[in-house]
Amino acid sequence: MVKIMTAKEAAEKVIHGELFILDVRNQEDYTNWKIEGKKVESINIPYFDLIDSVEHALEKLPKDERDILVVCAKEGSSKFVAEQLDEAGVEEVYYLQGGMRAWSEYLYPVKIGDLKNGGSIYQFNRIGKGCLSYLVESNGEAAIIDAVRMTEPFEQFAQEKGLTVKYLIDTHLHADHISGGRKLAEKLGATYYLPPKDATEVTFSYEPLEEGKDILVGNTRIRIQPLYSPGHTIGSTSLIVDDQYLLSGDILFVDSIGRPDLAGKAKDWVGDLRRTLYQLYKELSPELLVLPAHFGKISEMDDQGRVFAKLGELYAKNAGLQVEDEQVFRKMVTENLPPQPNAYQEIRQTNMGKLTPTEDEQREMEIGPNRCAVHD
Repeated sequence: MVKIMTAKEAAEKVIHGELFILDVRNQEDYTNWKIEGKKVESINIPYFDLIDSVEHALEKLPKDERDILVVCAKEGSSKFVAEQLDEAGVEEVYYLQGGMRAWSEYLYPVKIGDLKNGGSIYQFNRIGKGCLSYLVESNGEAAIIDAVRMTEPFEQFAQEKGLTVKYLIDTHLHADHISGGRKLAEKLGATYYLPPKDATEVTFSYEPLEEGKDILVGNTRIRIQPLYSPGHTIGSTSLIVDDQYLLSGDILFVDSIGRPDLAGKAKDWVGDLRRTLYQLYKELSPELLVLPAHFGKISEMDDQGRVFAKLGELYAKNAGLQVEDEQVFRKMVTENLPPQPNAYQEIRQTNMGKLTPTEDEQREMEIGPNRCAVHD
């Protein structure tokens, strides 16, 4: 009997278990973006090659006891193929409910650590897209940083924890995904923060996220310290939380650094990027735990689904922090970059409030991997 696997269940297997995937999308889509994991094996056989018969696919499927998950873009094709495999005698065959669309939108919440005077910080891992959001909580209050457009998981999490969301903060004007910060702030009556240098064209009111203006969460006066750190965008602002965590936005990742070209200003901003990474961050404590807004490779995720690293460790091993020659650095971050994110100009316009796409249009705009890093 064919079974349904939800995106949540698939995420649990990607992080904690193992999985075999038969992806029936076309080859180009599969090559561009697929479900990956340390113990995930996948093959691609396009749906149109399986309509008449699945016999030639059977020999490529594992003979062990691993679950077999059939995946397509939206669900229909994978359900059909899974049913054919079931009729052919394949056991433990599933199809992904909602397809890659649902996979792209699932958020996996995981605790990163505690705060010194009570409270905690959580990471929301959008595994299928590589986006990372954060929730800082203390004494019943919460701040959410770099929220994605699917706001329900944040609301549900806050409700379950008995938290009042006071602040929504974006570290920069996002170009690879649609921010949920403003929408959630309006719904909950919270304050929405955005770096003013990224907000010169926005059509809405906001609170400026500026260095020197601490944001306090809870009675324990947890300090969220904005740190102006341009380079990915001209307004990019990092956050130091509780003197333990550095929320680096899209400036610094675990395996790479942020790209400066998504607003068409690569040559103008490369100097800012280098100063932030090679001077500003270098003056910070090497013990700070770096919590980026994205990851590009599954290898950056630990066995609990968390993405982080100590700042000192990144200065020792992150390739983007090892380029001593400024001209070599400049060339690295302005030439031979990975492809730009899908519909990134329209996403930027949406995050400025200039476009108001429908839910389906937003979903299509975001399809595919994030590409905010210099090294793909």
